[in-house]
Amino acid sequence: MPTPRRHPHRAVLPVPARPSPRLAVRTLALMLALMLGAVPALAQDAPPSTPAADGTETVIKTHAFSELGQPKYPADFQRLDYVNPDAPKGGEISIWAPGTFDSFNPFTRKGRAGALATINIERLMTDVADEPGTSYGLIAESLEYPESEDWVIFNLRPEAHFTDGTPVTAEDVKFTFDLLMEQALPSYREAIKKLVYSPEVLDTYRIKFTFKPDVPRDGLISQMGSNPVMSKAWFEKTGARLDESSLTPIMGTGPYVLDSYDINRRIVYKRDPDYWGKDLPINIGRYNFDRIRVEYFADSIAALEGFKSGAYTFREEDSSKTWATGYDFPAVAEGWVKKDEPHDGNLPPDSGWIFNLARPQFQDLRVRRAIGLMYNFEWTNETLQFGLFKQRSSFWENSDLGAPDAPPEGRELELLQEVADHIDPAILTEPPMKAHTSGDRQLDRRNLRQASQLLDEAGWVAGDDGMRRNADGQMLRLEILDDSPVTERIALPFVDNLRALGVDASFSRVDPSQFTNRRRARDYDMILASYQTNLVPGLGMQQRFGSADAEYSLFNPAGFANEGADILMRHLVSAKSEDEFRAATRALDRIFRHAYFVVPTWYKDVHWVAYFDMYRHPDALPPYDLGYLDFWWYDADRAAELRAAGALR
Repeated sequence: MPTPRRHPHRAVLPVPARPSPRLAVRTLALMLALMLGAVPALAQDAPPSTPAADGTETVIKTHAFSELGQPKYPADFQRLDYVNPDAPKGGEISIWAPGTFDSFNPFTRKGRAGALATINIERLMTDVADEPGTSYGLIAESLEYPESEDWVIFNLRPEAHFTDGTPVTAEDVKFTFDLLMEQALPSYREAIKKLVYSPEVLDTYRIKFTFKPDVPRDGLISQMGSNPVMSKAWFEKTGARLDESSLTPIMGTGPYVLDSYDINRRIVYKRDPDYWGKDLPINIGRYNFDRIRVEYFADSIAALEGFKSGAYTFREEDSSKTWATGYDFPAVAEGWVKKDEPHDGNLPPDSGWIFNLARPQFQDLRVRRAIGLMYNFEWTNETLQFGLFKQRSSFWENSDLGAPDAPPEGRELELLQEVADHIDPAILTEPPMKAHTSGDRQLDRRNLRQASQLLDEAGWVAGDDGMRRNADGQMLRLEILDDSPVTERIALPFVDNLRALGVDASFSRVDPSQFTNRRRARDYDMILASYQTNLVPGLGMQQRFGSADAEYSLFNPAGFANEGADILMRHLVSAKSEDEFRAATRALDRIFRHAYFVVPTWYKDVHWVAYFDMYRHPDALPPYDLGYLDFWWYDADRAAELRAAGALR
């Protein structure tokens, strides 16, 4: 099965500082299409006229900022631990993307952006793959802030320049910020405008963000460091807008630029030989491929056939069936294609069948639980997924951040008691809700009886035709919406079980564009999707789970809202120690699981990758990024052998 869509950890504006491989698979097109949209312009309020430190407060100047603890890498570090500093430059890596594209503007909600459309856009600061919660200077050489964290100044690198050679200045940073606040996705705009004034240009290479009074300071510096930077002069010259589709890439500073494209068939990016940041310590051993080619296919089945024929050369698999049965072709038997399962240390996405809580039939928790009981993970995993997955219960699965299988205690209980007026009292005294178990038959009769009782109690009674209706005669209906044939294969047995319960259930497979539009409009009963939680505190939690954004946030597909969770998310973001952060995540985990807005499905803690044996990587991969578009490299000698053997086109 596919891994449902992921989203970043901060207030969500996904412009990666490096071309993350997670954007190279099925998730990319949807993520990029969802980011920003046309909204009315906002007047930007100005910061106080003299927001400087009062002379009694220490101002910290540093190369990095960590949410918890000290940065791993000192100011004079020479390279990241997980890269090969001697990795050769050259060659091509090719991947696939689904569906179609008609734009290289990754921020517009019109059309579909091409894969890796953000590859030329960098941030002020960047993350690394072996240290969650710490950002290091990229376009910004350093940052300054007082102990109060009331403001932050970013000192830009004078050598940083856009791909046309023009320097990056503080004016570009301010312009980008104000442009996003004019045309950004409402949930991003609303989140940011509450926190910070429009930035001040102090001089050519210094820019200051002043935070608003009475706003908790936690996470704000990291949020500002994640701001992308685009060329003011380019926008003024071209008249481009973020809310308009365009086949002209936005002017950025990144290591790759668009080389060529063939609409709906292929995109090629080339490494910029004049990339300004190629010799920075944080970039040593990275961006090693001369070319990144993206081949488009209608779906994953067609894409696999393309991979077998050598149409592209690197594939991150997301289907258990394909992983178990689809890699027995000659190139694998000959040793030309490698199949591997490196460890994935990331939190798995909180994937599952997600209810649209705006639908009247799903307002009652008993209805949601009854529907969830009809999903049989055990049978699905063994019969349809080859036993390759583990069942998910927690929103912080596969870590010590999820709620233990016991009633809350200690600091976790104290936090829950603070919000007792907003949550079910059972959360304070009972173990957290776990994913239900099922038998080895598709329809578990025990769960069917339990679900029937819940629906009876909720007023959805089965009639003579076996279908359930409420007191007004309305039938209990549920449509599962998706655009993938792989999802369809898993959904249909779930649908069959629901119909046995008396639910008028159906699965609708639509084309990718229609699915994107309906998802944006939240025009669905249920979808297979995911939420994403954090290994470190992050402001983006409010966009995913917060009440303020619940009605319209595209990153909260259920529309979940709870005042108690809002309060605890503020605790989470303000956590200054791992123990406090862990207590907050565990308390939130109990609230989320009890609300049951996601029927939990599966997860895995490995990557499934197959590639033609001409790519190499460091012996020890970092825990939080597979990094095949980042720090892998091309073995030219081996590639020549494969060509001579007829393995490659």
